[in-house]
Amino acid sequence: MNLIIDPWIPALRANGHRDLFSLNELFAQAHELRDLAVKPHERIALMRLLLCITQAALDGPADEDAWAQCQPLIQPRVHAYLEKWRASFELFGDGPRFLQLANLTPGKESDEGNAATKLDLALATGNNSTLFDNLAGDKRSIKAARTAINLVTFQNFSPCGRIGIAKWNTKDTPGKGSSNHAPCTPSSMVHTFVLGPCLIGTLFLNLLNKETIGENITGGWGRPIWELPVTTPTGESATNAGTTYLGRLVPLSRAIRLDENGYSIILANGLDYPIFPSFREVSATIVKREEELGLLSASLNRNLWRQLSAITVKRRAGAENGAGPLALINLPERREDTTVWVGALIAAGNGKLVDVIESTYSLPSGMFSEFGRSAYENGVAYAEAREGILIRAVKTYANSLKVAAPAYNRARQCFWTRVEQHLSGLFDLARNTDLIADLPNCAWGQAVQAAAAHAYEQSCPRQTPRQIQAFALGLRQLNFRPKANPPTINTAHE
Repeated sequence: MNLIIDPWIPALRANGHRDLFSLNELFAQAHELRDLAVKPHERIALMRLLLCITQAALDGPADEDAWAQCQPLIQPRVHAYLEKWRASFELFGDGPRFLQLANLTPGKESDEGNAATKLDLALATGNNSTLFDNLAGDKRSIKAARTAINLVTFQNFSPCGRIGIAKWNTKDTPGKGSSNHAPCTPSSMVHTFVLGPCLIGTLFLNLLNKETIGENITGGWGRPIWELPVTTPTGESATNAGTTYLGRLVPLSRAIRLDENGYSIILANGLDYPIFPSFREVSATIVKREEELGLLSASLNRNLWRQLSAITVKRRAGAENGAGPLALINLPERREDTTVWVGALIAAGNGKLVDVIESTYSLPSGMFSEFGRSAYENGVAYAEAREGILIRAVKTYANSLKVAAPAYNRARQCFWTRVEQHLSGLFDLARNTDLIADLPNCAWGQAVQAAAAHAYEQSCPRQTPRQIQAFALGLRQLNFRPKANPPTINTAHE
């Protein structure tokens, strides 16, 4: 199977129909395709591959002016580029293999290899969760098209932990049976891409020019790994793969060799990839916490929209106070609403995968200004404060009834689910910052209060006299209005 000419990438046509496309077909029809049709972590991995191919084919763009004029060049340049490198995109065979190491053999003659399902992070294999998969005990053959997506995704998102040792050029693979996170996994980092009206528009909006890369990536521009194949764990090719922009977009974090039968693979540790602050992933967001910079992390307990004010910080370099994804630099100063995709794969501290999350938001232009973000942050802070009041009300209710386990989780879930239905009111704060002068009485403030009241009613029954009395006591807490301080807006310039 050759990834350039054989279909394997799921994408949506203009009519909403989902089809598989080869790389050639995907780029040729990218102006007509709506979007990719894959899981969140697969989208991140595929976007990195598509951007790497595009940037390598353009050998740039060199600067902002070149970027502004490069969209018509993408499809013809990529077509010629893929024809040139077709041999490097074979999934099987005796020659070069895509994202696989040559001269890789099992560590022991008796080693039967790993199940091919190990590459699919959503399937129950090894330590993977069985949450979305009920065939953990079955031996399964993975089709080549699915294997290709799994391979690209696994190289980007494989978590740290113990791993087998194979022979690479007759020597043990690196790590002595231990592996670090693949580039996209550390800190359950949030990844963000700007979305265009079609797939070619999305790729165009997320291209980075060489000047921007020079300011933000210590290793510089670099070359894709198929142009400079990795033959040893150290040396020029390994340095290119681990420290340059193009080299890291399609990583070799694991030593893999596929078996054509689709049942098994050789799997061991691959290259080690430096993480932040040594290297910044361009789709990640950098935030400042307790005087230190770090990656914005995803959490199942905090909705992605509550973190948009950090994601929309537009800075080119020298992000002493944090910055959003580098592609935001491409957005013009005067613009209509900007659509962004935000997602992450959430991993526990022990490397076990927890879940994947994603959301798409249409952001007003005010979100990319200090004034608009400050207003938005005030709106989010107001909702978080009301959550705290809600929990105190539930606690008062439970204490009155001597309930051992108050319904805190139910109240929180109900509250945030209800609040999320009114995000348009929150975005209005970024459009019109005057609204925060009377935050409790604007559309957003009223929606938050109504959500807290609804969550309290759903979490605290009032069917008996004692429950009614307890409900009234909690309601007094819920309706308490402390004297509000006037909201503040950061007036610092970008």
